[in-house]
Amino acid sequence: MIRVLIADDQHLVRAGFRSLLDDEDDITVVGEVADGAAAVAAAREARPDVILMDIRMPGMDGLEAARRIAADRDGVRIVILTTFDLDEFVYGALRAGVAGFLVKDTEPAELLRAVRVAARGDALISPSVTRRLIAEYAGRVRRPGPDPRLEELTPREREVAELVAAGLSNDEIAARLALSPATARSAVSRIMTKLGVRDRAALVVLAYESGLVSPGWLG
Repeated sequence: MIRVLIADDQHLVRAGFRSLLDDEDDITVVGEVADGAAAVAAAREARPDVILMDIRMPGMDGLEAARRIAADRDGVRIVILTTFDLDEFVYGALRAGVAGFLVKDTEPAELLRAVRVAARGDALISPSVTRRLIAEYAGRVRRPGPDPRLEELTPREREVAELVAAGLSNDEIAARLALSPATARSAVSRIMTKLGVRDRAALVVLAYESGLVSPGWLG
């Protein structure tokens, strides 16, 4: 059972998400909160697997809450609920350790898929909204230059890392490189271990910061 916490200051949004999620046999909503501070507390008490987190909430915003939760609870997956006008938050959210982004008016099927994808640790980097946001706003951050950790990767691992940064899922990477899905999953896991990153979102950040891929590279 996937345990979900909803953090949004709009009651109707929370009620709509709860209704949708609670109808699923493999998902249960373990709490609803209306601000960031309450989200941090609920994450500790309810121990959700996935948090659907709005950014603009009263008091502590969703970005600060995500940062604190990520530092406090390893393994919880945070999916940011966003709109296209949140440009100043996007890259900071990735660096805070979020698993991905969803627009609030996303289709119900996409929301359910996002929760399941996040819960299994395969960060929600694949939807086009996330790819565009990452590509555009990662370019605003001053890069420190090549990362020596990349030298640990084989040519094939670098290719896989580039595809992760491009937003491909493990299955899509497998199809692109003519690998089995299990081999693709193992490769991604091995790359994250070599680079010392906690998840796919962190791998995407490193790929942009190090110059392995560049903004606009996704087309």
